[in-house]
Amino acid sequence: MLSLIQRVTRASVAVDDTVVGAIDTGLLALVGVEPGDGEAQIARMADRLLGYRVFADEAGRMNRSLADTNGGLLLVSQFTLAADTRSGMRPSFTTAAPPAEAERGFNRLVDICREKHAGRVETGRFGAHMVISLVNDGPVTFLLRP
Repeated sequence: MLSLIQRVTRASVAVDDTVVGAIDTGLLALVGVEPGDGEAQIARMADRLLGYRVFADEAGRMNRSLADTNGGLLLVSQFTLAADTRSGMRPSFTTAAPPAEAERGFNRLVDICREKHAGRVETGRFGAHMVISLVNDGPVTFLLRP
């Protein structure tokens, strides 16, 4: 499992011109599920998403987490993130989990984040063509692995 996180002042995801998830200040996380990602990897990713310190403290240092700030979390499934791009000029998706496995893993991640986070947790729609709008704050972007 991997997540590309971006610190945002706002972000939304739309399907068929209808917004299905939106947050104000917080994190947008594009999530790729890999074959074999189990409960341990999913739980660790939830902990990292909620605890990764990317928000400024009083001194302006990245020392506060999403849990500290009670910010929003917008989780968007993105199988292309798990693509193998090491060779050739076209991505291979053999390194991404099959759709049924990926959906289970992604939904479990959403459930854990909603259980643990007091702030808003929103999602896109698994398997849909989504249009994401965001204002990256910083810019601050990190690739997380469990």
